[in-house]
Amino acid sequence: MALTEDNNERRPTRAPLSDTLWPALKTAVRTLSSIAVTLLGLLFVTFIIGRVMPIDPVLSIVGERASQSTYDAVYEQLGLDKPLIVQFLYYLWDVLHLDFGTSLLNARPVSEDIARVFPATLELATLGILFGVILGVPLGVLAAVRKGSWIDQVARVLALVGYSMPIFWLGLMGLLIFYGILGWVGGPGRVGIFYVDVVPSVTGMILIDAALDGNWDVFKDAFSHIILPASLLGYYSLAYISRMTRSFMLEQLSAEYITTARVKGMSEWDVIWKHAFKNIRVQLITVIALSYAGLLEGSVLTEIIFSWPGIGSYITTALLSADMNAVLGGTVVVGLVFILLNIFSDLLYKVFDPRAK
Repeated sequence: MALTEDNNERRPTRAPLSDTLWPALKTAVRTLSSIAVTLLGLLFVTFIIGRVMPIDPVLSIVGERASQSTYDAVYEQLGLDKPLIVQFLYYLWDVLHLDFGTSLLNARPVSEDIARVFPATLELATLGILFGVILGVPLGVLAAVRKGSWIDQVARVLALVGYSMPIFWLGLMGLLIFYGILGWVGGPGRVGIFYVDVVPSVTGMILIDAALDGNWDVFKDAFSHIILPASLLGYYSLAYISRMTRSFMLEQLSAEYITTARVKGMSEWDVIWKHAFKNIRVQLITVIALSYAGLLEGSVLTEIIFSWPGIGSYITTALLSADMNAVLGGTVVVGLVFILLNIFSDLLYKVFDPRAK
């Protein structure tokens, strides 16, 4: 802020408005351009996948016993007789209007199906990432601070098991022990059969809808069903987050500024949390965002094992039934989730790291 002298008085003057707005405008344009290019690339890839798959969409609709005239009529109706570039432009226009076509399985718009199943996956993955962050970050920090101790060894073993153990085996063992033998949790599905459609769907997430409706019986039943698959996903995110946190913290704890802080008599708590951990927050944001996105798109086996009606099981069922409209629609949504999480993590960078501003 410049200072001018008028009548022996110093008065502050503001910088020109253009000096403030222009950098912000350039950043916004650059961000939107990056989003547009990434989204365009995603749509192009899904379009190509839909064309190279050895599945005839016309036969999926009319059946193998349809006449040639019927086949030709549907072929033209789907626009498959037009050049590929024209087909892609039509596809792009439809997706931008949230039109993913009609599902071949139930003859409903794919966008409606995705809006129905995605909240279930969102709810499951959110609880899983909360479990992974709340336990994984402190465990990683503690393992780095106590490097070589039994705590460090336990953390490393947990991470190794989390990486190497097949998730379908853990899911089956969890159902066998905690549901079949001990009876501590609910079985497959989101709620018991007596609580299906009891509370109105507002958000699509059963725990929130039950709380909004004040129906705590449904809430407790839904929680008993979600706790096991969410813990299973949370364990996998915990393994990744704790391992990366430990690695980041070890790098910071060996830095000279940490030694200087300790020599000056600063408490160990302040050294660890106010200095070392503060400098790894930006790196952890990326790790957590990628882990969350991975849970949203990689929970297919978990959803199948626990009969969880999410987008993972929806895409799998559609793929096995050659319902390419549903497969491509679900793929676009999952890719869009990755894009949005990357944007969100970029925004958080500017909050936790002033240099990013």
